Amino acid sequence: MQATRRESLSFIETLAQLRDRRFLAILLFGFCSGLPWVLHGSVLTLWLQQSGLSRSAIGFFGVIATVYAINWLWAPFVDRVPLPLLGKRLGQRRSWIVLCLTVMALLVLGLGLSDPNEGLLQISLLALGIAVCSATLDISVDAYRITLFSREEMDRKMPYAAAVSTTGWFAGYGFIGGALAVALGGETIGMSWDGVYLVLAGMVALLALLVLLTPRPPSEAEESAAEAVVLGASPSLSVWLQTTLIAPFTEFFQRCGFRLALSVLLLLLVFRLGEAMLGRMSLVFYVEVGFSRDEISLYQKFFGGLVTAAFSLLGAVINTRFGVIRGLFVAGIAMAGANLMFALIAVVGPNTNLLMLALLVDNFFQAFATVAFVSFISYFTSRTYTGTQYALMASVSNFGRTTLAAGSGFVIDALGGDWASFFVLTTLMVIPGLGLLVWVGRLLPAYSATQPNA
Repeated sequence: MQATRRESLSFIETLAQLRDRRFLAILLFGFCSGLPWVLHGSVLTLWLQQSGLSRSAIGFFGVIATVYAINWLWAPFVDRVPLPLLGKRLGQRRSWIVLCLTVMALLVLGLGLSDPNEGLLQISLLALGIAVCSATLDISVDAYRITLFSREEMDRKMPYAAAVSTTGWFAGYGFIGGALAVALGGETIGMSWDGVYLVLAGMVALLALLVLLTPRPPSEAEESAAEAVVLGASPSLSVWLQTTLIAPFTEFFQRCGFRLALSVLLLLLVFRLGEAMLGRMSLVFYVEVGFSRDEISLYQKFFGGLVTAAFSLLGAVINTRFGVIRGLFVAGIAMAGANLMFALIAVVGPNTNLLMLALLVDNFFQAFATVAFVSFISYFTSRTYTGTQYALMASVSNFGRTTLAAGSGFVIDALGGDWASFFVLTTLMVIPGLGLLVWVGRLLPAYSATQPNA
């Protein structure tokens, strides 16, 4: 991360970096990670709201996404256990990605054949299954992105890899996947939500086929060789469990030191909590304040997602020049300020110009923060236990974004539907994260000095 600050690439040099064809695979996998949040999030929220569920019920439905906060429990198996047949043909990362997308397509098809008024439990279980597949897929996607580059390329390539991944994620969640899904169910096209899910099932199946065209990370062979050295020729069950389950976590704390490791995990937990509280209830807010579904598709999904994707590269350039810690600090303050703009919309009403301005500010700094966050987590990830350690840190962040944020509907109900006060409250939530960020910044130089290529 110190080396990242030393490199001052011009914008032209940045574009030259993106000529690397490996970024196309990262873009695709980012899309694969973003689209499931439409399946168990955005579209499902609008469907449930249209079916008459309360704000609190819709908010707590977000508990389904808790699986993203606990996927570190099975990350060692995804990181180490090869799949029969697929593993030999596609490699460790891509084989798991194809499996997850295939199962996900079947679950989405099941949602398309369901009715929330008659089988809410069935829909809950199908949505949970989609979230489990998505959280499992993310383990391999994140590990793939990191292992695709050598250690010598990390400082130079990783911010741009994070930017491309962010672009892909928001293409799936926002301006392509999300906008298309909401538009299909909007007032103009008027497709039923179960029909929308049938279209999305086909999209997921297509993604599974496209994965077959991506390159296999060369470092997977190095990981397998390193694991063979550690395990020996005929490992016992206890040795295998120690290497697969325990070693990734102990190595993280030993390498970082307990104080820095704990500080990093706490920062990941609280830094984006306010943003997550806003995001969980944003679609409910837009509908209640008076925006149509077509306007939500155009402004929130298409325009907002496009802004985030477009500014991801700029976020990579800025983070490369000035450092991830400074980038996160600026982004945290700016995202808090954007929440106040949504409070203004709650007072003014459905003003599309104000909405576009709020989305422009919010999504720009979301891109900024996301790129910095991915680079930040990648920096603390071991090359030996890539998928497991990244999943651990991403899971801690996701716990704040999913499980803790699931109470957002209850909060707005407790405030009597006062959306302005709700958004002010989410603004104040940034303060603990900024304090932890300053603390981690003070601990980081000592850690960086001990790392290779630091």
